[in-house]
Amino acid sequence: MIGYLRKNFPATVTSETVKKFSLAPNNESYVINALQFLGVIDEEGKRTEKGHDVFVLSDPEFAKGFEGLVKEAYSDLFEVRGDDAWSLSRPELVSYFRTTDKTSDVVGSRQAKLFQVFASIAGHEIDGKKIDGAATKSAPKPKTTKIKPAAKQKASSDLKVNSPKGSDGRSGGGSDMSLTVRIEINLPGNGTQETYDAIFKSIRANLY
Repeated sequence: MIGYLRKNFPATVTSETVKKFSLAPNNESYVINALQFLGVIDEEGKRTEKGHDVFVLSDPEFAKGFEGLVKEAYSDLFEVRGDDAWSLSRPELVSYFRTTDKTSDVVGSRQAKLFQVFASIAGHEIDGKKIDGAATKSAPKPKTTKIKPAAKQKASSDLKVNSPKGSDGRSGGGSDMSLTVRIEINLPGNGTQETYDAIFKSIRANLY
């Protein structure tokens, strides 16, 4: 939701506004409460001046300005833990919120998760990474398929000369000689009947 509001922050933000972005289905009021707690909209959903001033900043300045909003909203936490609050683990945050606000484990877990999301948007890494949509995902690279070049068809011919054996069993010595020619032809697999007929017609014309 923060990303959408940075692009276009309407004068009034309501549950209907959240629905238009298809965010947090059936939990729109939770998003509104979070924005109100952060101080970027008031109790009537109207955009606050400090919220507008921070959300129009460029990326480097926005992270610093958003950090100020978070520290102001969680002033009690930062008074107790200082800047170490940014690096508190989820269980430590749950314990703090449950002790301070006297909430259940479920509510404390939601409070801890929300704080870590805000911390990540403010530029702080949680367990070495950005969380819950605060970091942008790179688009997957398209897969490329390598096409192997078609193997070249080879035509081969064998020439065999048979000479008659003499009476002593050795080759040669006679006047008669036989000649055998074997021709091997690789026909195209996708050829038509007309193609094959033309090939054999050419062979007959040149060999006989």
